[in-house]
Amino acid sequence: MKKDSKVYKLVLLGVLIAMEIVLNRFLSINTWSTKIGFAFIPVAVAAILLGPAAAAIVGGLGDFIGAILFPIGPYFPGFTATAALMGLVFGLFFHKKQTAARIAFAVIINQFILGLLVNTFWISLLYGSPFKELLATRVGQSGILTVVQIAVILALSKVIDRIRPSLPAEVKHS
Repeated sequence: MKKDSKVYKLVLLGVLIAMEIVLNRFLSINTWSTKIGFAFIPVAVAAILLGPAAAAIVGGLGDFIGAILFPIGPYFPGFTATAALMGLVFGLFFHKKQTAARIAFAVIINQFILGLLVNTFWISLLYGSPFKELLATRVGQSGILTVVQIAVILALSKVIDRIRPSLPAEVKHS
């Protein structure tokens, strides 16, 4: 890989991480048990353009840096691990090919396994809330976010396909 290619990808990662932090910390609804927003977009872009590792980095570092610089509550590494895993899932499903089925499957895994089950467990552990009751309050959020994320990522993948010919070779063939 050429040096310019590495620099370009590193800059793109930095921009996507910054976007994730802004969308997550400033342009979303965050409470101790609810998070609704569009911070998944830079992670999905990293997944489509750069692959699983890059998407995991955007998700994980975005969560970690955002939590340290702009805390919403106490820092908990479980949420960072989950954010990185969500990026990895997106990357595994989106990098080479984005179909409606692949997008839906990745979003469902992220929303219902990682977001609903795993993050609800982390919240329960962190705040001492009963898991089952907390889970029941978060199901609706996961359902709504699933529909929104599928629609947004479908549209995003079509936009990226249209602009891909004008992207630098470093990103076109990652």
